[in-house]
Amino acid sequence: MFEYSIIIPTLNESAGIKKCLLALQGIRSQCQLIVVDGGSVDNTKELCLPLVDQFISSAKGRAIQMNLGAEQASTEVLIFLHADTYLPEGALQLIKKSLESEEQWGRFDMQLMGESPMLEVVSFMMNWRSRLSGIATGDQVMFMTQSVYTRVGGFPEISLMEDIAMSKRLKKISACACLSENVKSSGRRWEEFGVWRTIILMWSLRLRFFFGASPEYLAQRYREGKII
Repeated sequence: MFEYSIIIPTLNESAGIKKCLLALQGIRSQCQLIVVDGGSVDNTKELCLPLVDQFISSAKGRAIQMNLGAEQASTEVLIFLHADTYLPEGALQLIKKSLESEEQWGRFDMQLMGESPMLEVVSFMMNWRSRLSGIATGDQVMFMTQSVYTRVGGFPEISLMEDIAMSKRLKKISACACLSENVKSSGRRWEEFGVWRTIILMWSLRLRFFFGASPEYLAQRYREGKII
C-alpha cells in the first residue's frame, strides 16, 4: 500500500521526463507515480510507461491534468511535481513530518538551476515572498492531504495561476508549511526570455490576475513572453 501519490502533469516532455522519473525510482516502494499527459505529440508516453504506476491521457491544461491525477490517486498524501523539478533527499519524510502538525498542505523552497547567477537571487526572492504571503507556486512542489484537496474542490481549472488560486483556497483551512529544503527546478524559461524580463513579466501577470484579468489572456501573454 502506497503512502504518497506523486502526480506529474506533462506535455511534450520527452527531453527531460525520463531523467525526472529515474530520480524517483528510489522511492517507488512508498509512492504511487502518476503521469497525466495533456496530449503530447512526442514520445513522452513511451518514455514514461516503464517508470510509472499510471499513465493517464487528459485534455490539455495543468490544473485539469493535476485534478485528474488526484482523482485516480489512492493515497492520503498528494504531491504535485513538475516534470523539470527534482525533490530533495528525504522529501517524503519531510512532508510526513510537516503534515503531522497543524498544517494540512505545504511546499518546499526552490532553487532555480541554470547558468545565470541571477537565478539564485530570483530563487531567494520567490522563497521569501512565499513565506511572507503564504502563497505557493507549482515550481515549489505543492503537497497536501487528500482530504484537504477534496475539501477545497481541487485546483481551479484555469489556464494560468492555478497554483496561486489553489493556495488561496487552502489558506482558508490552514497555514502553508514552508519547508526550507530546496527542490531543484529548471531555470530554462527564465534564461530563454532573459531573467530581468521574466521577473517583470511574472510580476505583471500576478498583478493583472489580482485585478481580475482573464487567466486565458494571461496564459497567452505568458507563452509569448509579452509584458505589455
